[in-house]
Amino acid sequence: MTSISSTSHARKAVLVTGAAGGIGQAIVAACLQSGWHVFANVRTDASWQSLSNELETQHPELMRFCEPCIYDVTKPEQVKNAFNDIRKSGKQLQGLVNNAGVMLDAAIGMTNLDDFTLQMTVNVTAAFQHLQLASRLMTRQKSGSIVNISSVVATDGSAGQVAYSASKAALLGMTKSAAKELAALGVSVNAIAPGFIDTKLTAAYQDQKRKDVVANIAIGREGLPSDVSALVLHLLSTEAAYITGQTIKIDGMMKLN
Repeated sequence: MTSISSTSHARKAVLVTGAAGGIGQAIVAACLQSGWHVFANVRTDASWQSLSNELETQHPELMRFCEPCIYDVTKPEQVKNAFNDIRKSGKQLQGLVNNAGVMLDAAIGMTNLDDFTLQMTVNVTAAFQHLQLASRLMTRQKSGSIVNISSVVATDGSAGQVAYSASKAALLGMTKSAAKELAALGVSVNAIAPGFIDTKLTAAYQDQKRKDVVANIAIGREGLPSDVSALVLHLLSTEAAYITGQTIKIDGMMKLN
């Protein structure tokens, strides 16, 4: 875990997990542009270097408001240390975006238990620990917003994604229950269920396979990371304070098989 500056600043702070991915990077950039101080979680120094280089190119004037949190979300002690560093930084954590995730497609009969367990560990267990630790900080200050990034397959299902859809569906149940528990304490909890978004996660869909997916999207195009980040930004804002316990699809009206 890299050290976090204790310099105080009026900006509200948000922790974004999985910040090096396409959606994560878009969320970090959107938050920086909207006045947030961002703690960007990545797994490795190399991932941070890649992310910081990209952000430096796009928003050099905002990089001083983005700090790396380099740790593995599946390692409980590393997660605890990260939250301790955030607490010690003196910045008030007002937002958490549980964006880190892994997707391993396979038919039911070809899904091995290691792959199933990995998806549950990253997509559910790690998200829960982050939600738990963030809520402890937020309930003390009686304010905060948590956004969990799920998937449209959690509600609609998809052939070849039983393990992935199970993990993302678990995240929706977590969202609803946490929202009910934390609402009276000033903390909102919502989930976003993206459809087919143009990122490295969907890069394996090429040529005709990709065309077939887009053909089942009513809007007629794949989603962009910025489509997701715009919704995340709204749910983090005070304008969305009366929204909690909700799962919002952002899929262009996609039909899944």
